[in-house]
Amino acid sequence: MAKEMEVVKGLDLERYMGRWYEIASFPSRFQPRNGVDTRATYTFNDDGTVHVLNETWSDGKRGFIEGTAYKADPSSDEAKLKVKFYVPPFLPIIPVVGDYWVLYIDDDYQYALIGQPSRNYLWVLCRQSHMDEEVYSMLVGKAKEVGYDVSKLHKTPQSDTPPSADESPKDTKGIWWFKSLLGK
Repeated sequence: MAKEMEVVKGLDLERYMGRWYEIASFPSRFQPRNGVDTRATYTFNDDGTVHVLNETWSDGKRGFIEGTAYKADPSSDEAKLKVKFYVPPFLPIIPVVGDYWVLYIDDDYQYALIGQPSRNYLWVLCRQSHMDEEVYSMLVGKAKEVGYDVSKLHKTPQSDTPPSADESPKDTKGIWWFKSLLGK
C-alpha cells in the first residue's frame, strides 16, 4: 500500500524561482509527444504570485504557454500550489487550473519532484539539463512510494546546449497545442 502523499513544508519560493529542466514526466495532452528541451521558468509577479513560462521544442519550433501559480492556501506552509493557464495559447480565453504539489526538493534546490493529488501528472525537474542517474532513481523511488505508476514516466530529451528562445522559430499558430489534443 502506498504511503500518504506528503508535500514539502516551508518551501522557499524565492529560491525556487528560475529555470527548471524537465528530466521526465507523465505524458500529457498539454504537451506535444515529440517535445524536447522542455523547461519551466518561474519569476515573481508584482502581486506576489508566480509567473510560469513553460517551453518545449517540437519539430524545431518553440511552443510555449504562460500562466500564474499561487499558494492553494496562503496560510499553510505546505508546498501546494495552483497553476492557472489560459488556453488555447494563441487565443487565451479558457482558464485551466491544476494542482502543483512539490513532493520533494533537495536542500540546495537543484532537483525536485512535482505531482498532484490524483497522481495523473508527475514531473522530475532539475536546474541542469541532465541529471545523475542515481538522483533520478531516488526521485522515481519517492514517487513510487506515494502511489505513482512510475512505469508511465517518459524521459524528456534534453540538449547538451539548451536552445535559446530568442533564436528559435516560434509555433505562432499553436499547432503543437492542437496536435497535443489529438495525441500527436
